[in-house]
Amino acid sequence: MEARLAHHFRAIETQRQAERFGMWLFLATEVLLFAGLFCGYTLYRFLYPETFHAASAHLDATLGTVNTVVLISSSLTVALAHHFAHQGRSRVAGVLLFVSVAAGLAFLGIKAVEYGHKFEEGLLPGRYFHNEHLKAPGASMFFTVYFLTTGLHAFHVIIGMGVLTWIGVRAWRREFHENHNIPVELAGLYWHLVDLVWIFLYPLLYLV
Repeated sequence: MEARLAHHFRAIETQRQAERFGMWLFLATEVLLFAGLFCGYTLYRFLYPETFHAASAHLDATLGTVNTVVLISSSLTVALAHHFAHQGRSRVAGVLLFVSVAAGLAFLGIKAVEYGHKFEEGLLPGRYFHNEHLKAPGASMFFTVYFLTTGLHAFHVIIGMGVLTWIGVRAWRREFHENHNIPVELAGLYWHLVDLVWIFLYPLLYLV
């Protein structure tokens, strides 16, 4: 199946460049969104350095590390999917995209386990915070930032899984080949951004 040329483009290559440019603009807005959250994190960590350090010790670094490996691996399978789609091996690309979706499910499952531990320990944001071992000013703010940033990231993971599933189904139907693989490329760019955001969140929340 060849890519369809929209009526307002003169050539298919111009359309492809516009599609790529549009995706990069969208990704730029996503970067700005998370950059604002990172700035907020930096400000509050500057105000409550000792409390943020103590609060981060209540996060499970092992689960965070496993999730990091899972997402990095999923970026590899997405990149390979684009490679095989470009070679005309559309069904192989589809399988790799489904593997990436499975990795996203694993990531969300591990994150759900983490969230469950925080609920049990009373490490919740705002007025719901009631942990007996963390009473210093700023402790509640740390977990407000934690749930806000990781929750928003998880929401992006869910969106990315939906996009990869849709593209994976189309790939399984052999819709992509050397001259038509832009949808795989654009879906991959979004997924790589999701992974990149986590690569920043992981050290800031779990390691610093």
